[in-house]
Amino acid sequence: MLPTQSGGPGAFDQFDLNRVPTPCYVVDEEKIRSNLEVLRSIADRSGANLFLALKAFSMWSVSELVQEYLDGCCASGLWEARLAREKGFAERSKSKILSTFSPAYRSGEIDEICSLSDHLIFNQPGAFGIEQAKRAGVSVGLRINPEISLGLDPKYDPSVNNSRLGYPVSQLSEEKISIFDGLHFHNLCEQNFYPLQKTWEKVEAELGNLINQFTWVNMGGGHHCTREDYDREGLINLLTEVADKYKVQTYLEPGEAVALDAGILVGEVLDTMNAEKHHALLDISATCHAPDVIEAPYRPALLGDLDDGEYKYFLGGSSCLTADCFGEYELEKELKRGDRVAFLDQAHYTMVKTNTFNGVPLPSIALWNSKTDELSIIKKFGYEEFENRLS
Repeated sequence: MLPTQSGGPGAFDQFDLNRVPTPCYVVDEEKIRSNLEVLRSIADRSGANLFLALKAFSMWSVSELVQEYLDGCCASGLWEARLAREKGFAERSKSKILSTFSPAYRSGEIDEICSLSDHLIFNQPGAFGIEQAKRAGVSVGLRINPEISLGLDPKYDPSVNNSRLGYPVSQLSEEKISIFDGLHFHNLCEQNFYPLQKTWEKVEAELGNLINQFTWVNMGGGHHCTREDYDREGLINLLTEVADKYKVQTYLEPGEAVALDAGILVGEVLDTMNAEKHHALLDISATCHAPDVIEAPYRPALLGDLDDGEYKYFLGGSSCLTADCFGEYELEKELKRGDRVAFLDQAHYTMVKTNTFNGVPLPSIALWNSKTDELSIIKKFGYEEFENRLS
C-alpha cells in the first residue's frame, strides 16, 4: 500500500464541515494560490515554463487563477485540449501554451487537436499525426522512455519493462529524432527531486550531444515541488543547467503540485455497525469518488485521525463493492448517524476520476477561501448525470 502524501489539514482544521452538502469536494482557493506562487517562483528563477497537468486537476472555476501564475497547461487528448482553450486554462489571447500528448491519436480528431495545440507530443518516430502537425505549424515532440525505473509502484512507473509509454531512449538515433522539435519524458509520480536528477543523468548519458538538436525539453510531471521537503534549489539548478548547456527551453508539467493539500472530501455517517470490527457507513465512496484509494491502493488521511484514539472504525463507502473501504481510523469520539467526516488532500485525481457506478451520486464541488472565509457551491449533480451516462 502506498503512503498518503497529505501534508496535514492546514486551514481545513478550522472549516465547519456542516457548511456544505454531502458528499462534497471543498477546494481552498488560497491554498491553490499558495501552491501556484511556489511554482511561479520556480519558473521565474529557472527560466522554465510550467504547465498545469489537466489530468490531475481540471477545476475550471479556478482557471483564471491558474492562468495568472502558470505558462499554460498540458492535455491528454482532444477533450482536455478543448477544455483548456474553452475554459480559460490556456487562452491564446494571453499567450498561454497548450501541450498535448496521447500514446496514439484518432484519425477523426487529429486536425482539431492540431488546431488547438502549440506542442503535440508523439509516442514514437513515425507515429500517425506527425505529418498533420507539421503541416499545421505545431511544434512536435517525442516522448521517450528513459529506461530507468524509479517509481514507488509499477502501476505508476512509466519506465517499467514493456512500458507502452514513450520510445525507448536506448533505441534512438540522430535520424529518428531529426523531425522532432522537442524531447519529452515523464518518469515520476509523487516524488522529490532526486528521481528527476537520476532520470536526467540517464537521458543525458544515452543521448549526449543529440540533445542539441532539440529546441525544447519537457521533463513531464510527478514533481511534488510544492511540498515543504522538496529540494527546490536542486530543481532550479538542474533546469537552469540544462537550458544553458543545450540552449533549449525547459518545461515542467506539475499536476498534483498545483492542488496538493488544497481540497477535502466531506461525507456524512449514514449508519454504524459491528461485524468483527466497528464500521461506519458513509455517503461517500472510495470506488466512485476517490478511485485511487482502491487502485493504488493507499489509505487517505482523515481529519481528526489519531494514533491512539479510543474509537476505531473501518470507514466504508456506499456502493455494493466489498472493497469500497477507505481504511481503519482511530478517533476521539464515537461516530453516530449524521456526523461529518473529511478526507484530506482530495483535490487532485478525484474530481477528474469520479464515476456513477451503482447509481452512487456524484459529490458537489465547493470553493472556499480560507483567507476571507467566503464559500461557494460551484456545482451540484443530480440523477441526470447518472441517466445521461447510460442508454
